[in-house]
Amino acid sequence: MSEFMMFSLVPLTVAVIISMTCALLGNFLVLRRQSLIGDAISHVALPGIVVSFLLTGVLASSAMMLGAGVSALVTVGMIELIRRLGRVEASAAMGVVFTSLFALGVLLLEWHGASGVHLDVEHALYGNLESLIWFEGTGPGALVDPVALADLPPQLGRAAWVGLLVAGLLVVLRRHLVLGSFDPEFAASVRARPALVDLLLVTLVAIAAIAAFEAVGSIIVIAMFICPAAAARLMTNRLGRQIAWSQLFAVVSALLGYVLAGHGPGWLGFDLSVSAAGMIATLAGLILLGACLFGPRRHRTGAATAA
Repeated sequence: MSEFMMFSLVPLTVAVIISMTCALLGNFLVLRRQSLIGDAISHVALPGIVVSFLLTGVLASSAMMLGAGVSALVTVGMIELIRRLGRVEASAAMGVVFTSLFALGVLLLEWHGASGVHLDVEHALYGNLESLIWFEGTGPGALVDPVALADLPPQLGRAAWVGLLVAGLLVVLRRHLVLGSFDPEFAASVRARPALVDLLLVTLVAIAAIAAFEAVGSIIVIAMFICPAAAARLMTNRLGRQIAWSQLFAVVSALLGYVLAGHGPGWLGFDLSVSAAGMIATLAGLILLGACLFGPRRHRTGAATAA
């Protein structure tokens, strides 16, 4: 029990919270056909990380995550600006922005000679779940011990407050989000402010991605924004049920993926473990594949309803 609490409780909890948060937002991205926004934000972490290093001269995790966060918010603004002023499709705007900013990050590495420095961008890509060790979690009593709770990895707190923020805002703005997702013109006619809600939605996506970078990496972020929601879309045409299915798929992916990453190779006779982030993302993809093959709505093209 003490070994589980010390080494696995926090990583599992963080993975579940982030997976559920991303899947919650992913439902509206899928309905609005903006699934690639999560991919775009994840790709532009590099220039933000490089700029933070160039400005601070240190490889501190907090500085790199702050740089990635600013870069993500800039990306959101640029995508919306290009989409509205250039009158191009959202997917085209995303492709232009995230490839350009990623290329800018590479150029900055070369231009300022930082390419010879070991920038730990692997954590932004693959995450660092396995290192979230709760050293004071030596038993069940630690759950009510203020000293032990103060030693919890900070990634857990960040994931928790971001999850609560996203859930709270989606509840408050549910009517506006639903109207904007199904009929933007009607939403504008009843003053539901679809443009403002769109901007808020992609901003929440950016915040969720930022919170996830250090702990689980951009691989899980991309998979969790798309796979659970897309799989849930194939299970029902009711928005409420779709959200419930997506949350179930997110939890199963996080829990089972983490367990398989640590113990799956051993069960097959290999003395090793694999990336938890990679396994969780892989399992999310397999769930989507299963929904594509066996989901009740796999052969239907009717629109979803808000009920």
